[in-house]
Amino acid sequence: MKLDRRWWRWRTFYLDEDGTLGVFPASWTDAGPMDPFVEQSDGRAIARGQDLLQLADMLQEIQERAVNENKPYV
Repeated sequence: MKLDRRWWRWRTFYLDEDGTLGVFPASWTDAGPMDPFVEQSDGRAIARGQDLLQLADMLQEIQERAVNENKPYV
């Protein structure tokens, strides 16, 4: 297995059982450099599940109000 930067991204190269060269993105493995966001977040999420559900409810209310306000009078 070999890690190399090709086509502007890190790639993992390997030989299969037949000796054919295979390649896939290094991000699919732990061999490549770590994503800066993942590294800085240290496994923590940006928001709690409950917060995201509350945000979804708020956005739905805003959308419903906007649709009701834009209906033509008949």
